Amino acid sequence: MGFRKDFLWGGATAANQIEGAYNEGGRALANVDLCPIGINRFAVISGRKKVLEFEEGEFYPAKNSIDHYHRYKEDIALFAEMGFKVYRFSIAWTRIYPNGDDEIPNEEGLKFYENLINECLKYNIEPLVTITHFDFPINLAKKYGGWRNRKIIEFYERLVKTLFIRFNGKVKYWLTFNEINVILVAPFMGAGLYFEEGENIEKIQYQAIHHELVASAKATKILREIDSDAKIGCMLAAGSYYPLTPKPEDVFAAIEENRKSYFFVDVQSRGYYPRYKLKELERKNILPEITEEDKKLLFENTVDFISFSYYSSKVAKYKNDIELKNSNLFSTVKNPYLKYTDWDWAIDPLGFRITLNEIYDRYQKPLFVVENGLGAIDVPDENGYVDDDYRIDYLRQHIKNMKDAVELDGVDLLGYTTWGPIDLVSAGTGEMKKRYGFIYVDRDNYGNGTLKRSKKKSFNWYKNVILSNGEYL
Repeated sequence: MGFRKDFLWGGATAANQIEGAYNEGGRALANVDLCPIGINRFAVISGRKKVLEFEEGEFYPAKNSIDHYHRYKEDIALFAEMGFKVYRFSIAWTRIYPNGDDEIPNEEGLKFYENLINECLKYNIEPLVTITHFDFPINLAKKYGGWRNRKIIEFYERLVKTLFIRFNGKVKYWLTFNEINVILVAPFMGAGLYFEEGENIEKIQYQAIHHELVASAKATKILREIDSDAKIGCMLAAGSYYPLTPKPEDVFAAIEENRKSYFFVDVQSRGYYPRYKLKELERKNILPEITEEDKKLLFENTVDFISFSYYSSKVAKYKNDIELKNSNLFSTVKNPYLKYTDWDWAIDPLGFRITLNEIYDRYQKPLFVVENGLGAIDVPDENGYVDDDYRIDYLRQHIKNMKDAVELDGVDLLGYTTWGPIDLVSAGTGEMKKRYGFIYVDRDNYGNGTLKRSKKKSFNWYKNVILSNGEYL
């Protein structure tokens, strides 16, 4: 049995973590450009430190990233050499509408993505396009305060319409928002939100969340009108929470943590707010403004498939009264049964199978794994070659469990894209030394290096995985 014959193997990136060229081709500033590496990064991405322009003494890794903007042909040729069936990338909103509220799109930006898509299609690689991957025009943040303002839905609608018309027939798979639940932990990075003294942060977050959910449903409706053959999905930062002990309070704590994230997909996949979330928002007096038209739109325009990232599982404890760690920005208790990465993320391949089953059981819609990978410190030789058996082992174990979820458990899975098929800037930390790729890029945390690309040991390993449709691990 194994994976379906047309299973989509590939890799995933994001515009702000790979493109660079932040001020070229008519592009204007975005929130993600203004996230520095170092001690202030979390204060900025969480909206606690208001930063709407570059500041002296900070280094901004997204400015130049790995220069994919000028090197995309070289990079896609390497992906094609690995045998990619799909390449997931995202649109930089400010390449298409530099200010976000422009009336006319920027042709140079559209042309860049058209060339990128054509390059993929040349090699028979399906483009899987994320419309918004932590990407928000800084002009809209200044004028409207981010996604808290309902007006942003209109600008997003304009963006998606432009993309769907331009790439009609060329892009078969779209995602509306990357890791939509990250707005809970990194609201500036996730939604262009920053907060003033005395504001009710949670209330603002949930109003912004509602606007994104409505925008996602609008995008779904518009795509079906423009290109009925294309499919559109939502995207979640996933990884199931386990209770620390069988103590009922810990078990319920895990349920509550999981619900915080599943709420988003409950709305996008089922079409309405679940009762547990309405009760919570009413109890806290932070229920967003929801119109009857919103409810109708959400209900009638649910997604075709559910995509998600998985890096690690997490652990919950009642009242979290012991030390918490961060796993992909989300807090967790240390799991004594698991090994951890260089960045202290739990390595849990069986947790991947558990998460796949949990999501599929909950929604009964096709799934698409669009991020999974190991961030590690790679030490290259003089030719840029990295002997990354640790990455191969991580991916082998995860793919094996993914295969079990399909073969033994019956999960309906469309495809799998590893995070960072080429080294890129980390979203969480802004580092380059946290490397994920099959392709090494000669660049350090502060932009030094030749940007030369070279294949790691994992390059040929993944090539054989794809060639064998997951039989060779």
